[in-house]
Amino acid sequence: MPATAHSVTAVMPTMNAAFSYETLLARSPQEKWTPDKRSMLFFDEDENRMGAEEFRTLRSRLYQIREKLPLKKLLVTSALPKEGKSFVAANLAQVMVRQQGRRVLVIDADLRSPGMHRHLGARQSPGLSEYLMGECDEFGALQRGPMENLFFVPAGRSVAGAPELLSNGRLKVFLQRVEPLFDWIILDTPPVIPVSDSTLLANFCDGVLMVVLANSTPSDLARRAREEFQDKLLLGMVLNGIPSSQLSQSKYYYGEAQPSRA
Repeated sequence: MPATAHSVTAVMPTMNAAFSYETLLARSPQEKWTPDKRSMLFFDEDENRMGAEEFRTLRSRLYQIREKLPLKKLLVTSALPKEGKSFVAANLAQVMVRQQGRRVLVIDADLRSPGMHRHLGARQSPGLSEYLMGECDEFGALQRGPMENLFFVPAGRSVAGAPELLSNGRLKVFLQRVEPLFDWIILDTPPVIPVSDSTLLANFCDGVLMVVLANSTPSDLARRAREEFQDKLLLGMVLNGIPSSQLSQSKYYYGEAQPSRA
């Protein structure tokens, strides 16, 4: 039986005042991930994989925005399920750490239908849900995989009452505690139209990236999803699933030739 929000304990995990990146490395031993090589573009040494250059372009655009605005915590979402948001979030994190010295934390904040751990080939639990319920501390939720400076918080085990759990105050505290240690924090969140979680999570982030699937996402639903973030910084739309023959003609700043729909 899945845990409920009502089972949350009143004890908040504490962090040592001397918490540092060195402490994080010591408390988070490197784990053996088995990334999905079909969808994860940067774990291999092949610099010319189809789609890789588009992620480098997206990275450059984000750094251009950051020159003008404070930007570290990114929310990645989509209007509907199966449009590629987890694919985009995971590969964006990987291309970020390809730059020397950059540290990135990617968080699977989709407690309803988590999928990031499958892309990365990582364990699902313990993770965010356990932390939010007070069952583990930050170190227990964090994973460190084979790619240098890339850290991951999986969604954790299945829970009921996701909106209540996400808004209980613990996620805000978690982000405040780990933010100084990373150059980027990327949250993979549920799609906008079916549930309210993404609009809630946007309150903890500096900007929003919306993923849409080429020749699939209805334009009216994409507009409706965009309207959910009217008072937030919408950084742009990431068009996923562009046929390779159209990549050079695309006006969008990202296009992936072989769409991943997780």
